[in-house]
Amino acid sequence: MNLNTPRWWYRRDRKHGTVLRMLLTPAGWAWAAATRRRLARGAWEDVGAPVISVGNLTVGGSGKTPVAMETLRLLRAAGVEAQALSRGYGGRLEGPLRVDPARHTAEDVGDEPLMIAAAAPAWISRDRVAGARAAVSAGAEALVLDDAHQNPALKQALSLVVVDGETRDEEWPFGDGAVFPAGPMREPLKIGLARADAVIVLLPTDVAEVDPELVDVFGSLPVFVARLAPEGPPPEGPQVGFAGIAKPWKVERALKAAGCDLVDFAPFPDHAAYSEGELKALADRAAVFDAGLVTTEKDWVRLPPEWRARVTNWPVRARFDDEAGFAALLKAAL
Repeated sequence: MNLNTPRWWYRRDRKHGTVLRMLLTPAGWAWAAATRRRLARGAWEDVGAPVISVGNLTVGGSGKTPVAMETLRLLRAAGVEAQALSRGYGGRLEGPLRVDPARHTAEDVGDEPLMIAAAAPAWISRDRVAGARAAVSAGAEALVLDDAHQNPALKQALSLVVVDGETRDEEWPFGDGAVFPAGPMREPLKIGLARADAVIVLLPTDVAEVDPELVDVFGSLPVFVARLAPEGPPPEGPQVGFAGIAKPWKVERALKAAGCDLVDFAPFPDHAAYSEGELKALADRAAVFDAGLVTTEKDWVRLPPEWRARVTNWPVRARFDDEAGFAALLKAAL
């Protein structure tokens, strides 16, 4: 069962969740040790095409999927047959297989691969090496790995770490640095950054500049700034929003910043599989306000077809401040 992300994970002080944090700390030590052992035993296999990893250091909420999609777009615009490869988290199929948005559902392949496949060729495979080989055999000249910074199966030509740039209201992307489940980290910050080739700080649409204190954390690593940009305005009129992502409060904040008349908002756990009862409850809530329903693209692809017609999809895309510089980094890796 998926649970909502604890908001206190993203506070640097230890005043929030004190007792629970203390109880979970030994489990965090075990998680970090297991990750360290897995990385040390990694094969780092070369499959004959450059692999670009788009990952993060936390368990979710950094915006790596929009960055992976933009990385694919820039590579393909440069004439490179770049294709995506994902584990297919949340899907029932093991792969390797190429995702077909006309045939597959989020229950088959996971929500993020389904999103990516609408814009570029995308593969899923629980076995990353088998999936990479299948993609290369099908003509992939470069692979963009979604969420693979802690996966040592494939040799990586470039390892990108995506970091949430939100630092308002006492938020900090790494919390107090504690490893899951005591905090949001997949591994200790310094260890994770040591394997990175560059950092991408993803800013919300209504934040002008990166917090200098955050940039200082990355030391000598190249830092690129990307921004989440809506593809269009939010729907007109009163709206009830909902989202099942790692940080649902970011969607609520973004909708309001974009001028949405948001009368209510419902958070759900990341990758939530919406039941008919939950969707009917959302529709009933919207009816109280004579409002529409709006959600993210990632949530919308998980909805049953009959509900997609009743809910507005509000997609956002990542765009780089220094697009030419980031494209040059990709070219050098190839």
